[in-house]
Amino acid sequence: MLLTALPADMAARLRGAEFTYSEVGLTAGVLPPSYRHLHRTTLIGTGPEVFAEAASRLLRWQLHLRAGLRVSPSSVTAEPGTVMLLGLGAGPIQITAPCRVVYVVHSPGRQGFAYGTLPGHPARGAQAFIIERHHDGAVSFTITAFSRPATRLARAAGPVGLAIQRHIIRRFLLALAD
Repeated sequence: MLLTALPADMAARLRGAEFTYSEVGLTAGVLPPSYRHLHRTTLIGTGPEVFAEAASRLLRWQLHLRAGLRVSPSSVTAEPGTVMLLGLGAGPIQITAPCRVVYVVHSPGRQGFAYGTLPGHPARGAQAFIIERHHDGAVSFTITAFSRPATRLARAAGPVGLAIQRHIIRRFLLALAD
């Protein structure tokens, strides 16, 4: 998959859009009730080089690209306020998911970001992606999310929609492991 720049008119429209949920920023704390919660962590290696490379890939959208998504962001790196269109599928069956970066984590042992859903996304909620270097040198990758269907089609998808979400999460968890 390729990274393509988000057209300026689309970026402006998404920047002006309201989030589709009110619990903005809560992936950094206690997840809100009445949503489906997700918290997955995987070990991706050891050492400062692994940490630096994984953080660079994450913040430059490589996680999403390696997971098979199309990514059209307003910025080449994840920054607060960056808007993007994420895409999945081919031919007549395509899903487009507008999002905005809510926060970015830049500390010596933790790097990452979270984004929230905008109108047009099939779900409402947020997802955080954090790379962490532990005291023993181990480097882990954690995804934290809360979501619920936002459209009739997403609700109707039921178990199929959940299977697609689980598939993407598995791909995310594997994307930084090489």
